[in-house]
Amino acid sequence: MPTIFTKIINRDVPAHIVYEDDRFIVFLDIIQATPGHTLVAIKEEFTNIFDTPDRLLGDFFKLVAKVARAINEAFHPSGVNILSNNGDGAGQTVYHFHVHLVPRYENDGLNFKLKNHMHEVQSADYIDRAEKIKKTLAQL
Repeated sequence: MPTIFTKIINRDVPAHIVYEDDRFIVFLDIIQATPGHTLVAIKEEFTNIFDTPDRLLGDFFKLVAKVARAINEAFHPSGVNILSNNGDGAGQTVYHFHVHLVPRYENDGLNFKLKNHMHEVQSADYIDRAEKIKKTLAQL
């Protein structure tokens, strides 16, 4: 079953498209968490970053950066969050890989602050976690 993004790509569902080429599409998020909230998606249906091929990711993230700069120039926010929810545990609700660009404004009511756990983590924990990532990276 096609995702809502595929329906947008196929023009079965209307959207405010700000950029499109043969591989990518950029459009305003319908919820507009803040003015200028924009989504960047790969046209092919990949569920999340874990199954998106490397052949697309370099150009995809270059486009994400370009759109972020455009939003920054057009809206003059105090910052921009770049977010991607990958998997149920991360809050993914649309299973078509995409990135949110959320301009931030004073008193916008959004809160993406990370909880600081550094006082709960021992030196050995950091070493163990870093080694797990290094070992897995070497295998990929």
